[in-house]
Amino acid sequence: MNLEKFWELVETCRRQADGRDARLAWLRSDLSRRPLAEIVEFQMCLDQVTRQAFTWELAAAAEMIFGGRCSDDDFCYFGLWMVGLGKDAFGRAVLDPDALADTPEVLRLAGRTWRTWGDDWPGWESLDYVALEAHQLVTGEPDECGDAFYAAVETGRGEHVVSQGLAGQRWNVRDEDEAARRLPRLSAMFPLSADA
Repeated sequence: MNLEKFWELVETCRRQADGRDARLAWLRSDLSRRPLAEIVEFQMCLDQVTRQAFTWELAAAAEMIFGGRCSDDDFCYFGLWMVGLGKDAFGRAVLDPDALADTPEVLRLAGRTWRTWGDDWPGWESLDYVALEAHQLVTGEPDECGDAFYAAVETGRGEHVVSQGLAGQRWNVRDEDEAARRLPRLSAMFPLSADA
């Protein structure tokens, strides 16, 4: 599976099922009908794609959307959630994080506090485990920690080192002037309070 096939699968999943749980079930079922190598490659593609979202600009956008309360874990799950928005929305957001303001999923969050988001929560942690679950279904092995699966992912990755840390330059999203300049639409939709 290459990135093109990965995104085709994500887009097909978006058309086939509504809601994260239904999409996960569809993906798990689809992946579990594929060869083990493709399941591992799906995870490798997911890791590669989500690394593209690890930028200071997107971290600031997430911080803004979360009302100043975006933990490191929240940001990781936010990147996975962005994958679920589809290839076009994901690509636009990586190039211009303020483009998230155009997505229906973010528009639904505007004017609401994170306490009321419920199923609209902008995070999708379980997407990171769907390939592992499919792998376990195919092998029939109860590899609870995923040792065999993650070893296969590392072997497939080979010498390619996954970079650590966020790309770009860090800036303070609580600086209203800077935030309004860098993320004008998100700043208007999700103003940070002084105590955030």
